[in-house]
Amino acid sequence: MPQPSETYRVEVEGVVRDLPLLEVAPGIRIAFLDCLVDAKFTQAAARGLARKLAPFQPEVLITPEAKSIPLTYAMAIDLGCEFMTLRKTLKPYMNNPVVVRTRSITSAEPQTLYLDRRYAEQLVGRRVALVDDVISTGSTLNAMIEMMDQIGAVVVAKAAIFTEGDQAQWQDILALGHLPVFISGDSGA
Repeated sequence: MPQPSETYRVEVEGVVRDLPLLEVAPGIRIAFLDCLVDAKFTQAAARGLARKLAPFQPEVLITPEAKSIPLTYAMAIDLGCEFMTLRKTLKPYMNNPVVVRTRSITSAEPQTLYLDRRYAEQLVGRRVALVDDVISTGSTLNAMIEMMDQIGAVVVAKAAIFTEGDQAQWQDILALGHLPVFISGDSGA
């Protein structure tokens, strides 16, 4: 089906959306998904991903702040497990946090992920699944893996609504679909 030049159509669990194409670098656009403003789509994605994650029996779902928080919360309810959010800013209540630095394709500046040490201690030896809305370059995912390694958590699965970019790179990701990266003059296929 032909795609409009400014959006990219996706379907998850019967819910269809036209995602806006946003320029993230000169001549490079991505389909932008925002789980913070679309409860119906996010709930559908949570159901689909929870089904894919269930066989891995995660005890805790881990997600970075902020767009994937509602997705992960809904998945935790469906799976009957806990979830934790890795913060992107240091909060005054954090006691000796675990810290990992990264750079995301959707952020202009380098990012830092923080997890309060009291929560990190609850993850030692536990089965965790890493969840994000879209995995594009893998920088945030790699930072989450690094943090879980530092903590001593056992990563049993990695999941996202969509992978993006080189699809062959993401064979170990449980995903509901794949998004192309749009290069100027490219149809995105």
